[in-house]
Amino acid sequence: MKQFNYSLLTLACLNAQAALASTTAEQDIEHISVYQKQNQVVMSSGLATKSDMSLMETPAPVVIIDRELIESQGVDNLQDLVRNVSGLTQAGNNYGIGDNLVIRGLDANYTYDGMYGGAGLGNTFNPTRSLTNVESVEVLKGPATGLYGIGSAGGVINLIEKKPEFEEKHKVALELGQWDSYSLAFDSTNALSDNLAYRVMAKTASSDGFRDLKEERDEIYTSLKYVLNDKQDVMLSATYIKDSIAVDSIGHPIRIYNAETANGLAAGEVTAADLVNDPTGSGLQLTSEQQLQLANSLSATDGLTPYDFGTNGIISPMADDNEGEELRFKLTHNYFITDDLFLNQQLQYRNYTSNFARQTGAFNYVYSTRSGVINQDPRAPLVENDVLYPFAARRQEYRQVEADEKSWQYFLDLRYDFEIGDIDNELLVNANYEDRDISFKQYSIYDSDKVIYDTDGNVLYQGALPYIYDMRQPNWPIGGFDDYDPLKTSDYNKKVQAWGMGVQYVGYINDTLTTRIGVAYNRIKQSYEHNGVDERYSSSRAEPTPEANTSDSGLTYNLGATYQPTEDFSVFVNHSKGRTAYSVLGSVAGNEADREDSESISNDLGFRYKAFDDQLLATLVVFESARTNLEYSNPLYEAGVSGPDIVESYFDGEEQTKGVELDLNAYLNEQWKINVNGVYQDARDKSNPNSSAYDTRQKGVPYVTASTWVTYYANIFNLPESVNISGGITYVDNRSTNSSSFSIPDGYVPGYTVYDAAISYTTKQWNMQLNLNNLFNKQYYSKAMFLGGMPGEERNAKLSFSYTL
Repeated sequence: MKQFNYSLLTLACLNAQAALASTTAEQDIEHISVYQKQNQVVMSSGLATKSDMSLMETPAPVVIIDRELIESQGVDNLQDLVRNVSGLTQAGNNYGIGDNLVIRGLDANYTYDGMYGGAGLGNTFNPTRSLTNVESVEVLKGPATGLYGIGSAGGVINLIEKKPEFEEKHKVALELGQWDSYSLAFDSTNALSDNLAYRVMAKTASSDGFRDLKEERDEIYTSLKYVLNDKQDVMLSATYIKDSIAVDSIGHPIRIYNAETANGLAAGEVTAADLVNDPTGSGLQLTSEQQLQLANSLSATDGLTPYDFGTNGIISPMADDNEGEELRFKLTHNYFITDDLFLNQQLQYRNYTSNFARQTGAFNYVYSTRSGVINQDPRAPLVENDVLYPFAARRQEYRQVEADEKSWQYFLDLRYDFEIGDIDNELLVNANYEDRDISFKQYSIYDSDKVIYDTDGNVLYQGALPYIYDMRQPNWPIGGFDDYDPLKTSDYNKKVQAWGMGVQYVGYINDTLTTRIGVAYNRIKQSYEHNGVDERYSSSRAEPTPEANTSDSGLTYNLGATYQPTEDFSVFVNHSKGRTAYSVLGSVAGNEADREDSESISNDLGFRYKAFDDQLLATLVVFESARTNLEYSNPLYEAGVSGPDIVESYFDGEEQTKGVELDLNAYLNEQWKINVNGVYQDARDKSNPNSSAYDTRQKGVPYVTASTWVTYYANIFNLPESVNISGGITYVDNRSTNSSSFSIPDGYVPGYTVYDAAISYTTKQWNMQLNLNNLFNKQYYSKAMFLGGMPGEERNAKLSFSYTL
């Protein structure tokens, strides 16, 4: 073990001080993140403990993606990075907005150098994070509330940003791709004096996008680092990002078909006689001719997999792009008080605004049962003037969102390294404070399925959007959003404040045994102020209400140990508990008593193996992770009727995932590099035992995913440098879209296998690279949506050039 173990946050600011003696040394010791590579494979990380610990000794599951892998795959956003981390997948209800990724089927934290980088807020608003200013990405699986503040159950996705360097370097990069895609970037760093260095990174990018999913992004990152003396330095950084990204919230929907009511027959097997009307006379009553027409419209995959619209889809021109704007300022202070005592402080302000209008609904109800009624409106086939439209879309809604999130965050970490006898020890004392202030407004317009009545049965509101009579050739509404009598359906301010203090002890007992004990106390307070909605939408919520508050506090902990019987093999166990706000955006009903937050538990048994003189590192982890203490209603409770012995809610629901995951990185020799990862996971929804969805698969989380990326360094044509030839395979298993309430309990998005390739040539100053994605033009769905799938990109190419001074 090294005598001094530099912390994550120290090295994040100090790595630029390491001067590289020569070009050869630069290749051997490349700063791909906040740490140095040992040879060509990253063998240490501070994400799990905030100390630069060897991964062979780390008692927690950590995966690191270095810059070289990111660049060889031509990846420029988090969505495309998923393939490199076992257990990291798309959320199954993301509506195409921002980064909604899950780790082991559970929500994830997003951080930049350990500081808040925006939440994954489901179908509401959140940013799409680029990798423009990112050196590497680290993923910690399982809760880490004690170290990183408000914690998600799945873990932490930490993006390590580029820092100022005292060695002069300037780089210009250009990318060209299909769908009129281009980007231009500039990166410059140098010393302004012996003690002051700067870095400026800027990029502009635009693309018409596959399926006209347009994207524009302008980014600028600036930072200044000042070294006061050999013990102390400060860094100030500022980030501004403005983007406009098309939103496809539907993808390709599954035609909604209820096999159970149709004599249990699949859609491709039914006849008109099987599509019976409701025997009570309720619901839509189809004629025999209409039943035949409906039966003839069905295919074998209806009710099971998405309907293939090719490259068209049903993306309305009234769905406005998500226009996001992000501003971040961060001040970092590092102080080596003594050789054994280190202090790090970080203060960050972040503001993110989002504006968009997206579709929801517009699903094709073919044959449905709801509340025991066959073809009950509005979930019935569309019939107008006795004419059946079997491919019509009903229950359309457009939601226009205006959101603004401001956050302050402060971290303090004080670490003391000491020896007792022959045992090396680390003691970390940390404190954190976080304040998020969210302003949210939403307006909705509907088709005529939406009817709101007053208490006397009079119609207060009816949607004015036209039905889509045929999803295959949509008749879109004309005009603008405001032309369809929008209702204000949400208007609130939500504040979430959290603070915590923790202590962590790491003991290097001997050459074979490392232990870790971390305990933290956290308190979360939430305030909710309802500003009123349209009276026609909800008379009971039309008027503003006073601010309501709730809070909760408790202990979190991390317990772990690593046993390393040989230099090349280690075994670790980890047990951790975290906590987070039960709902970052959820309302608080009245000035109620303290309400319990959701918690999370993770258990890991891991095995690590290294070989080829530290050029290979493989990790195998058997895990069980869960988000626990989830609330659900007591079906026996009646407001104003039930006695005090009947509770309104229970708090023992959970979301649970069990599985095994593998991650391997290796430089086998000077010519071959390989990255392999895979996972088998069973993510279950056990949040509400009264629901038909209880103990079913989590939407969008596949049982199996696997990926590999291989690079061969070829010496050809007598070129002075090698030509790098890379290829990759990604496999994703079926993903559930189950929804009993929408009559597709067996719905799923099919699995797929996609092949990619790249070739590049790099000299001291020039880099040229061609990426070929989806080589065999596989038709597949890259994401599982609410009730369907998002088509993956067809075969495409991207050409990139860069010049470094």
